[in-house]
Amino acid sequence: MTDSPAAAVAPTDAGPSPRRLKWEIAIVLGLSLGQSAAYAITQFIEYYVKEVDLSTTSSTLNTSTSSVAWIDLVQQLMVIGFRLMPVLLVFYLFSDRGRSAWRTLGLTGPWSAVRGDVGWTFGIAAIIGLPGIALYTVSRALGETITINTSGLPDEWWSATILLLSAASVGILEEVVAVGYLVTRLRDLRWGIPAAILASALLRGAYHLYQGWPMALGNVVMGVVFAYVYVRRGRLGPLIAAHLLMDAVAFIGPEVAPESWLVWLGLQ
Repeated sequence: MTDSPAAAVAPTDAGPSPRRLKWEIAIVLGLSLGQSAAYAITQFIEYYVKEVDLSTTSSTLNTSTSSVAWIDLVQQLMVIGFRLMPVLLVFYLFSDRGRSAWRTLGLTGPWSAVRGDVGWTFGIAAIIGLPGIALYTVSRALGETITINTSGLPDEWWSATILLLSAASVGILEEVVAVGYLVTRLRDLRWGIPAAILASALLRGAYHLYQGWPMALGNVVMGVVFAYVYVRRGRLGPLIAAHLLMDAVAFIGPEVAPESWLVWLGLQ
């Protein structure tokens, strides 16, 4: 008795092949943080080829795109929206065969898990954020880190909101792609936990190389902590929230902090 046509084409529960997963990882990273890492690495090399004085070099985040205020606002929202497209791609890829991307990434669950995320959020932000400020201050004093200007936006009613939305989009992009997606896919490829954590951390450090090697190294440490917490708890939510909290302070803080504080911290 031969198999029926329906049986011959019945879907299986097998996931993507290793070859397909490798191409998928290359495409997702190439459209997002991998692309940023490539540019940051070449910029870092250029610093030393041209013998750039990093103490006099600066980079401005969230720059204005138009002299017309309402067009600038629209384009800022477009930048934020397009920045999140790789995140939507990850959700799409993780939703195949009826799976829930939200559950896979640990973004949903019982109230007890969500409540526990709150404590982890503030704990991670304090453990990473405070030493990060100290590292930036010291490395600026040593002339090994560029000045990061967190806002190049005009003095408009919407500027603070855009800065917060930008901070949120950066946090979501980095944690979903560099941690949730990459660690999960590397584990699907049978990578060991230490290797997957290290790969995630090195990616995070690579796309921060444009700031100088101390900040890149600091981000590698941050990446190890974040990926380790994700592997142990299976929850991406507190990592995104902690990143948002740290970036919100970094983006909004310079706008409201006394100028003397900014000078002391090397932010001006």
